[in-house]
Amino acid sequence: MMIQQGRQHSTDAEADATTTTNLTNMDSLGDQGDREGGEIGAFLEEIYVRYGYDLRDYAPVSIRRRVRAVLARSGLRDLTELRRKVDSDPVFFASIVEHLTVRVSEMFRDPAFYRAFRSKVVPLLRTYPLLNIWHCGCASGEEVYSSAILLMEEGLYERSQIYATDLSPAAIEQARQGVYAAERLPLFASNYVQAGGTADFSRYYTAAYGRIAMRDSLRRKILFFQHDLVCDQVFSQMQVVFCRNVLIYFNHELRQRVIEKLRQSICHGGFLCLGSAERLSIAGPGTPQPPRTSGHREPAGSALGNVGPSGVFAEFAGDERIYRQCQ
Repeated sequence: MMIQQGRQHSTDAEADATTTTNLTNMDSLGDQGDREGGEIGAFLEEIYVRYGYDLRDYAPVSIRRRVRAVLARSGLRDLTELRRKVDSDPVFFASIVEHLTVRVSEMFRDPAFYRAFRSKVVPLLRTYPLLNIWHCGCASGEEVYSSAILLMEEGLYERSQIYATDLSPAAIEQARQGVYAAERLPLFASNYVQAGGTADFSRYYTAAYGRIAMRDSLRRKILFFQHDLVCDQVFSQMQVVFCRNVLIYFNHELRQRVIEKLRQSICHGGFLCLGSAERLSIAGPGTPQPPRTSGHREPAGSALGNVGPSGVFAEFAGDERIYRQCQ
């Protein structure tokens, strides 16, 4: 699976546009593309050894694009100079790490997902006396606040503890502050309505000086901190894990490693929520119900879908990429 997620609100396409006029040295490699790939691989290995950030198994096309974008922004001549600068200057590295891991986030992104979560998952979450919820790769925090709003409207917020983590310190700090550009408000409000919001979205933020700030009442049950999904230990006994639009940035081997980590984190009958472009392979229909655990009861009519490849995850709301731990 994947991992870590979303910082500034520039897309990969925008990153490409930024780099097109500043990559003469790298593009001139022509048929020596393998040389560039090898040098990028060595660069990522050096980052891991020097700083402990493991980006080595990110999807090659994605990481190459991001390294090129960082080089263009840096004003350095070539990748060799970039490697030297990163190795000798920790402050410089801290300034570029979020660009190497950048992802896009927004409030109530993919509204259909939140509608399905509200109608299908929430009734099961009501059966637990306490809820542990993990947003891994939370980026700049928009989806964390989205789930906090949903839980508040469904009367589950006070019994919830939300953990929000990301690889990037800058992303975590922005998420903790919960301050976003006011120009994004129309999109956020529209997504909220489409996602089944039951109140006026304006009750959840204050606005001033071209910014909106999420209200403190939404932060009370959220713990924000830096975490590397690839290298660090995971939590345990989570009722819900959100890992949306993170796996797509990793190669197949890393995805499998991360999925196994998330499996260990989720309790029996708990839920794994992926992004719209991410899907667990499904082996076939039919699986026993997840074992009942102390502290909650299954409402009548709940049923599992298909079993995942290891017999661990069942497709619960497949179109919205919601899966359920069934072992």
